[in-house]
Amino acid sequence: MSGASSNVSGGSSGSSCGRPRRIVGVPKKCWCGEQNVALISKSDHNPYRRYYRCAFAASKKLVNDNHNFKWVDEALLDEIEKLQLKNSRLEQVLEELRATESMIFEKLEKETFDRVEDVLVEANRKMKKVVLLGVVGCLLVVGIMSLLR
Repeated sequence: MSGASSNVSGGSSGSSCGRPRRIVGVPKKCWCGEQNVALISKSDHNPYRRYYRCAFAASKKLVNDNHNFKWVDEALLDEIEKLQLKNSRLEQVLEELRATESMIFEKLEKETFDRVEDVLVEANRKMKKVVLLGVVGCLLVVGIMSLLR
């Protein structure tokens, strides 16, 4: 093939059932099932510019066909944009997880403090009973001892 003559304008397209479509990212396979290959343009308009092309169309030197064609630099920019979008989505999910984690931690902390407070209140109540029983017991012992004298 003597360059990227099938899409000299620089547009990236492919097709499905004869309709051109935009290829996003690095094209893997053409609609016809053939793998895409990386080639170097030898045209005057885009000398030495790398591009992806349907292997079938490249081997048959097809021109102005509907088989895949995409400039490598455009494909890589698409991939970077897809990664940036994915990264921003992941950052959003991470922020949501951090907010959820914070809410869960605060809820667990409150529940734990409430339980500890309940246990302390119950222990305090039991301690008062024990002290009261101890005082009553001592009074009984003192009372019995004074009666026995």
